[in-house]
Parts: sequence; structure tokens; C-alpha cells
Amino acid sequence: MLREKKTQIIGQLADDLSRSTIVIATSYQGLPAKEMTGLRRALAGAAADYHVVKNTLTRLAAQRAGKEQIVGIIDGPTALVFGYDDAVEAAKVLSQYIKSTDLAVQIKGGLLGERVLSADEVIALAGLPPRQILISQLITQLQAPVRSLHNILSSPLRELRHVLQVRIQNFT
Repeated sequence: MLREKKTQIIGQLADDLSRSTIVIATSYQGLPAKEMTGLRRALAGAAADYHVVKNTLTRLAAQRAGKEQIVGIIDGPTALVFGYDDAVEAAKVLSQYIKSTDLAVQIKGGLLGERVLSADEVIALAGLPPRQILISQLITQLQAPVRSLHNILSSPLRELRHVLQVRIQNFT
């Protein structure tokens, strides 16, 4: 490969690494071109890209992007998923596509922000509910103490109302 071409690839990889919210390393051996195209299309719907990369160029790009942690998960023939929007969505689409098509692709690990994820952690991440559901669950949990306080403070009034109603029924 020409030096200029390598420099260009390193620059593109460094840009992808710095822009991505999640990077997932996979094996790709035994993956037919047709299936790779299908996987790329599925990931494009989740604002993610799938690239086969050379490990040495990826190491240089990781140093340039300040994401040296990824070096620990790239070993052997590697393809990277770059998720640019919702990290959970990219992991979910990859995991579902692998399961539904029974591909020979294996998840090696991932990089979420500055944290290195194992293959099991990436699969667990794929099992999380979508972001909007997580936000609504958080809001529900934040409202729970207020709801409990309301019930505690209104309980004596409900009891008083009940006692008064029983007294009214007894007098009539």
C-alpha cells in the first residue's frame, strides 16, 4: 500500500474513532460478501458503519484519536463497527443480525467512550431497552419518592373521611 493511501486510511479511521460513541470489534472470516453487504445495510439504519481494518493502521489511528484502549480488543482479522448515535442501538442491530442470519461473525469486544467492553458486555448492552424507555424508567423512579410522600401525607385525610362516612351512615 502506498504511504499516502495509508496516511489517508489512518486519518479516516482516527476520524471515525473520535466521532463514534461505541466501537465494536468483530471477526469477519468466513463472511461472504453478500452477507457483509447485508450487515452494513442493517447497521446503516442504526447510524453505524462496518469496516474491515488492518490492525497496525488501527493502532496508529487509535493513538492519533486518543483511544489507545481499543488496541486491547483488536487481534487477528478484525472488522470494526463504528456507532455514531445510540450505542445500544448499534450493538443491538449487530447482535440481532448475527443471530438472525446465523453468521460466523464473533464479537471480540468494544469500546464505549473510554471504557473497554468484553464480548459478553457488548451482548449485554445489546439486551438493554432503547434509550427512550430507559429515560422513562428513570423518570418513573425519580417520581416514586414524591408519590410515596403524597400517599403518606394524604392518608390521615382519607382515614378521617372514612370515619365521617361511617358515622353518617350510622346516624341515618
